[in-house]
Amino acid sequence: MPDEPLLIEYCDDCARWAHPATGECRACGGKLVARPVSGRGTVFTYTVNHHPYNPEIPVPYVIAIVELAEQRGLRVAANIVGCEPDSVSCGMPVEIRPEKGSGGAPQFAPA
Repeated sequence: MPDEPLLIEYCDDCARWAHPATGECRACGGKLVARPVSGRGTVFTYTVNHHPYNPEIPVPYVIAIVELAEQRGLRVAANIVGCEPDSVSCGMPVEIRPEKGSGGAPQFAPA
């Protein structure tokens, strides 16, 4: 688990997570509060970037949508690290890493 946990908004009224943040639950209208999530999930989809948009970020690198373990459909954009880009696959179990990726995106690595 990272030093700074990944916070996602949660509705106490209907027990649902909401991302991206909206301040109000889309399901019931209840107030949302930021809570830490486990940091576990699976790769929902991904792309491997081979173009050096930022010279400080070595290519290739993986940009993914990770579905968090807390709730079906709860997804965040992230970088996948700690493995070769061609080893990433949809459905692959991943866990969050403490450091942030490009643009402040969370980083996940194979679980």
